[in-house]
Amino acid sequence: MFALTAEAIGMLILSLFFIPELGWQDGLYHALFYAISAFNNAGFALSPESLSAYVSHPGIGLSVTSLIIVGGLGYIVMMELMDKRSWSKLSVYVKVLLIATLLINLAATAAILLLEFGNPATLGALNSFGDKLLAAWFQGVTPRTAGFNTLHVESLTVGTSVLMLLLMFIGGAPNSTASGIKVSTFVILLATTRSFLKGNLNVQLFHRSLGRETVLKALATVTIGMATIFIAVLTLSILVEDEFLNIAFEVVSAFGTVGLSRGTTSELGTAGQVLIMAVMLVGRLGPLTLGYTLTVRRKSHIRYAKTEFPVG
Repeated sequence: MFALTAEAIGMLILSLFFIPELGWQDGLYHALFYAISAFNNAGFALSPESLSAYVSHPGIGLSVTSLIIVGGLGYIVMMELMDKRSWSKLSVYVKVLLIATLLINLAATAAILLLEFGNPATLGALNSFGDKLLAAWFQGVTPRTAGFNTLHVESLTVGTSVLMLLLMFIGGAPNSTASGIKVSTFVILLATTRSFLKGNLNVQLFHRSLGRETVLKALATVTIGMATIFIAVLTLSILVEDEFLNIAFEVVSAFGTVGLSRGTTSELGTAGQVLIMAVMLVGRLGPLTLGYTLTVRRKSHIRYAKTEFPVG
């Protein structure tokens, strides 16, 4: 019901913009298609240029990114928001996801605006600052596994492409329509690093301590995710002759089930396509699921003496 309601609202809003342009039949179809595709972070579009034709359209741009964010936050977060309706009553999990999502999106928008402002093939081709800001916001939100684009990905600067690698790797929230290692995992890693540097062995968020198992799950998720990407990049670089950035972008995009490409997709060949599909499957199921599948889990009741082990 939550998914249907969100998609229905998105369709109604998008129809206000598509119907005047395309007529009732095509306008409603476009509104329905993009509402479902955006909410589910699918990124499928009805045009080879994705949503590039609407780069300066605030109605479509903001509607699509709103659906992406709602779908990327997930059912648990949205239901708690509607149920509690007070910041103080929200769980630590929901507070962390909301703040992290907002900060990541704003930071990505600011970085893309700065990196692409003078690029004549992207933001530099737009007339007003408002259009540039809208395009930067859209392109900052969509790498979080949504896969739409209003700017030509292959025309982005190297700096923006590298930034998008990080955004695609992080992904969205657990139990959402997004993939990647998840925002919560990324925050736990940052909190763990911060606690260690401050000499505190307890990892804390909003005056609550995280359990040891939670921290270990986060570390395992990132390790398996990075190992998957490294092996896939190494293999694809053998199978396909292309620039390293393009190959890495293709693999990370597949892992985050984003669907963006710098032009390598058409050059993959059969073996490359199979590899990318396998990476997509791992990214969608989640690195931990892969880890549980490949290992036999057995709790050990034996505790050994501690030893010193240099790190870093």
